[in-house]
Amino acid sequence: MKKLLMSGLLLMATSWVPAAVAVPLDDPYQLMNEVANNTFERLNNEQSKIKADPKYLREIVEDEMLPAVDVRFTAFRVIGKQLNNTTPEQRDAFVNAFSDYLVVTYADALAAYDEQTIKIGSGKVANDAKLVSIPVTVLEPNKPAIDLEFKLRKNSRTGEWKVFDMIAEGISLLSAKQSELSGLIRQKGIDKVTQDLQAHTKKPVTPLERKE
Repeated sequence: MKKLLMSGLLLMATSWVPAAVAVPLDDPYQLMNEVANNTFERLNNEQSKIKADPKYLREIVEDEMLPAVDVRFTAFRVIGKQLNNTTPEQRDAFVNAFSDYLVVTYADALAAYDEQTIKIGSGKVANDAKLVSIPVTVLEPNKPAIDLEFKLRKNSRTGEWKVFDMIAEGISLLSAKQSELSGLIRQKGIDKVTQDLQAHTKKPVTPLERKE
């Protein structure tokens, strides 16, 4: 399971949108295919920069990945029932800290990049669809394939599709973070959890452990 979650995080870290390249946010399947190809190309071409300064991975994440993740929606889901007990200022501070937390998490996954490739499922989305699940297979030399599922939602105001969750072996990463952080928010308060997330983002880039 640990290997599966690491590979899922790696996929999330190597599958999102370069900010400088126009991508079809109105088509989730095309979005995932195009951004995966673009990001893998950048990873391959910029290894010298990454090796010289691992923190450069965080810059890549901020520039390339974060625009395709529905950070605010995900952060609010993580806060859960405590949302009504927070002020707008507290929510904004938590969203910003959670965004930085995702950057660090994805950068750690990027640091474990080693010739992985992916196969993304195809399909057609109904005009009235609000949610879509896209199957993805992680392929790694000399290792079993790993099947994942990405969940995207359509913003009713902008019409754009963005990622908000990933399922691995029936385990939702969003649900896992909800269980972890919403409980801490209930116990410590949102301000303390926000501070803890901010402290976490100051640590060095640490590659996620690879398990056979």
